[in-house]
This record gives sequence, C-alpha cells and structure tokens, in this order.
Amino acid sequence: MATSVQDRIDPLTTTGTLKEDLGDGVVRCTACAHRCIIKPGRRGICQVRFNKDGELRVPWGYVAALQIDPVEKKPFAHFYPSSDALSFGMLGCDFHCDYCQNWLTSQTLRDPHADIGAQYIREISAEKLVEIALKNNAPLLVSTYNEPLITTEWAVEIFKRGKKAGLHCAYVSNGYATPEALQMLQPYLDAYKIDLKSMQDKNYRKLGGVLKHVLDTIQRASQLGIWVEVVTLVVPGFNDDPKELWDAARFITSISPDIPWHVTAYHPDYHMLDNYATPVETLQTAADIGQEAGLNYVYAGNIPGRVGSLENTYCPHCQALLISRRGFVIRDYKITAKGTCPKCGARVAGRWTDEPESVHLGGWGLPRRI
Repeated sequence: MATSVQDRIDPLTTTGTLKEDLGDGVVRCTACAHRCIIKPGRRGICQVRFNKDGELRVPWGYVAALQIDPVEKKPFAHFYPSSDALSFGMLGCDFHCDYCQNWLTSQTLRDPHADIGAQYIREISAEKLVEIALKNNAPLLVSTYNEPLITTEWAVEIFKRGKKAGLHCAYVSNGYATPEALQMLQPYLDAYKIDLKSMQDKNYRKLGGVLKHVLDTIQRASQLGIWVEVVTLVVPGFNDDPKELWDAARFITSISPDIPWHVTAYHPDYHMLDNYATPVETLQTAADIGQEAGLNYVYAGNIPGRVGSLENTYCPHCQALLISRRGFVIRDYKITAKGTCPKCGARVAGRWTDEPESVHLGGWGLPRRI
C-alpha cells in the first residue's frame, strides 16, 4: 500500500510549545493568528500541526525545499545586500491564496494536486543546515517557501544554532503572527519580510485570514527591533486600486517611513490562471503612491530591467545613488561601513555589512540548489 502524505510527514514532528492546554486533551495552537482549538485526533487549519492524544505535534526535522538564494530574491533590499541566504522550507500554510506561487509546498494536505510536495522531503538536522550554510559561505538563514510561522519551533531550533555560528536569520512570511510567536522568535530573528496582500478585510478573508492581524504583526515586529520589509504583490483586479495602495502606503508610513515597501508584479499561477500579469505602469503608479505617502524606500520587483530607478536605493536626504541593482544582482554599492550615505553622512535604515568592500558586485544573481 502506498504511503499517504499524512503518514509520511506526521512522524516528522515534535511536541509543540506554541500552545495553550485547555483541558480534556484539547489545545489551542498559538503559532498563528487563527489560534486553532484542536481536539485529540484533529488538525489545525494549516493541517501540519495536530493533536495526538492530547499533545500538540508540530513539524520537525526535515525540509521540503532547500537552496541558496540571493537575499534580493526574498526580497530584502536593506538586509546585507548581495549576501547568499540558505533558504529552507517545509510543508503547509495557514492561508489558501488562489495565486500562490509556492503552492506545491504550501498547499500540501489541503489540495491533492499539491501532495507531490511530499516527494521533496529531506530529513535533516538543525546542525546540518547550519553546517551547509557555513560550508557554502552563506551568512543568512531564511525560513521561506511555505509559511514559516506554522513551523516556528523548528525554525527557532535552527536559528539558535545559526546565531551561535555568527549567521543572521530571517522569515519570509504572510505575517499572520501572534504575540506569542513573535516573542519566541525575537531573540533569534534579525529580519522579517511580511506580505501585505490587501488593505481590504474582505480580500483577506478570501485568502483565509483577517487583515488586522497582519497589520498588528508589522507594528509589533518593528517595535521588537526586528528589521521589517513589506511586500505587496500587486494583483490586477484584486488589490491594484489606487485608493487601496494609498491605504497601504499610509499605514506603513505610520509605523515608520524607513520600512522598505516592495510592490511586485504578479504572474498567473495556481488557481488564478485566467488573470493577466501586472503591467509595469501599475507598479509605477504604486511606487509613486508610496513615495508621495512619505516612504523613504520604495521598490518595484519581479520585472528586472523594466522599472528603471525603482530597483535602486537612494539616500532619502540627498538623493545620492547608494545601491544600483538589476534583478537580484548588485551593480554598485556605496553605503559606508557605518551604514551611512558617503555624500551627506545621513544614516541609511537597514542592516548593512561593516565591510562594504566585501559586497559582491555583478555575478549571475541566481539560486543554487543544495
């Protein structure tokens, strides 16, 4: 008899710590803002956190995706530019976006067509992942590809070891966090890329969430001192109305005008194959809105070479060109070892190397499989 996906991944679990015991074997999971109440024998919305005989079991000890990415691919623009990021992912998600571009891993156990993702499971230890990063001169560890919040216990185990080895750690996430998850992550998480998918709650409910929880995460993560960058995938007919983009830009500015906002191009994928790709003009409009709203750093992505200066970083004080990019490739880098503009001396918000001469210029800017 063929092994089911559930039979394959359920043994790759450990006892969860992001939870509350409610009595009679019932637990409330606190890994994400769904706060699922899970009875014995049942599973959370994500399908990968489940109650076995009164104990919350959570993913552990494997990856379903593993490669070295340019950090610009995440995308991070102000987090150690040009660095390689050992990027790992597991299976499952707490959302069900019709346009998901990682659906083969994120929708496992929720969509039978995505169960093929289980074929990519590789059992591995946290120590081995850190060893791979060091061996490949990758200074960053990034939990990505599926939703990392639902596998936070595993990520923290990796990040603890990574921090001891001098690595920097990051999440690429939908931002549907809880205060409990952020508190657990805070000692180890250096950077957090958060998707702001819409400013309409009705749109978030179509994806399986509530807008307020994502807005709260952006604010809390910033207050905790985690470096935050926000991404809005601009989907035609879904969230591309200028009024909605204004709402997003104003909200981010209200938290901090130094939070980078990436407005990125959508391409048809998964269940949304009949829509059209985001026009360059729409991204330009979104970027103009972000700049007019007072954001210091606005980027347009997913269409390299077609958005002009919106791939670059400029000093918000004197407008000097600080980082020149094309796609995931750094062409020129001028930020000083102190994280300042070399022309006017103003501080540039972000996390920068204190050895600017080590920034890799040129190259392919492509992922490398491990």
